[in-house]
Amino acid sequence: MLPTALTALLVQLLGFFLDRSQRPQSAHLQKPLRFELRHEHAVSPDAHVVFSDVPVNIVYGNQSLYSIDTRHTTLYRPSSLDAYNDARIRSMRHAQSANLPWYETDILEPNVESRETLLELAKMTNNAYVPRDDSQWYELGENWHTHYPFGWEPDADGLRGYVFATPDNSIVILSIKGTSAAAWGDAGPTAKKDKLNDNLLFSCCCAKIDWTWTAVCGCHRGGWKCDQNCLEQALVEDSLFYPIGMNLYNNLTYMYPTSDIWIIGHSLGGALASLLGITFGTPVVAFESPGEKMATRRLHLPSPPSTHHVTHVYHTADPIAMGTCNGVLSSCALGGFAMETRCHQGKSIVYDTVSNLSWSVDIRKHGIVSVIDEILGKPWQPSEDVGRSVPLAVVEEDCVECYSWEFGDYNP
Repeated sequence: MLPTALTALLVQLLGFFLDRSQRPQSAHLQKPLRFELRHEHAVSPDAHVVFSDVPVNIVYGNQSLYSIDTRHTTLYRPSSLDAYNDARIRSMRHAQSANLPWYETDILEPNVESRETLLELAKMTNNAYVPRDDSQWYELGENWHTHYPFGWEPDADGLRGYVFATPDNSIVILSIKGTSAAAWGDAGPTAKKDKLNDNLLFSCCCAKIDWTWTAVCGCHRGGWKCDQNCLEQALVEDSLFYPIGMNLYNNLTYMYPTSDIWIIGHSLGGALASLLGITFGTPVVAFESPGEKMATRRLHLPSPPSTHHVTHVYHTADPIAMGTCNGVLSSCALGGFAMETRCHQGKSIVYDTVSNLSWSVDIRKHGIVSVIDEILGKPWQPSEDVGRSVPLAVVEEDCVECYSWEFGDYNP
């Protein structure tokens, strides 16, 4: 007779393999899920994350709901947040890579191979920018009313957005607002803080474009030299959005302890969604996001065995997502933004609007509304011609950025 411990182990292994053989594979679609608006979230002037419930009527009209196709996927999560933070600290302080254990889990994720799914998620992402009585709000009826002022008043300048959930709370979607700037829409009250975070996260060295620019951190050492340790320290200390995003996610897990969470966002919000998705091991869809791979390294975020649960969606006429909005005379620089990164984590779905729609590269095409109305809102013929709904999601191989700079240990 087998020992009790060995018997228990064999039962667990047998159950594991039976479960893997019987559950649907990643490519097998599940029935669509219905999502409802539940909360709006914002950061108060004293940097506290605040949630406000949205009143929900018993009966909804069709425009009050979102229906999203799903599929099974396997992703990796850290064994604990404490172990994850310990690995970050060891990397930052001692330049040592910790052997962080990751555990594999199977969950539902949005079916990013479906144009209709991307369209619905893009609408949710757009709505993070506007109050619910705004004419630019997508797919919501008159039953939604704003009750909580944080994040919308003139002196509020932090993160904001909305929370959507299935009726049974099995899946919750966190939608995060991206950059507000006059260059690609209304600037809004968060523009100043957005610009600071953009210039810290997505510039090569403290947004030092040339001698006329005032750097956002003191790590430039003349010419094309930048102090790497100084830069990483400045990003950890001054880049407020990532730690606030972690706090936001932790608050959401407290509110929905048994739910799976997806994170979506546009521009800066998409990059933050990716950073949080890498941290917590949760599905992410980011629209028109600047390259965040360099920020991941500078923040010393431990990398899971796979980052394929992060999906970027962008088009070739957007200079920010393509990493071409740089240089002294670029439209980004003229607006005070140093958007110099171009490499993305995970996989990217890239719409070639320059070749197929004859679009010119234009910062005004960076907005999420262009993506919704002109790309996702109608069939994409190049994909339809090969039997697909959207372009194939691929890993960005051999991506290089900030190649002109020298990063090292330079004394002030």
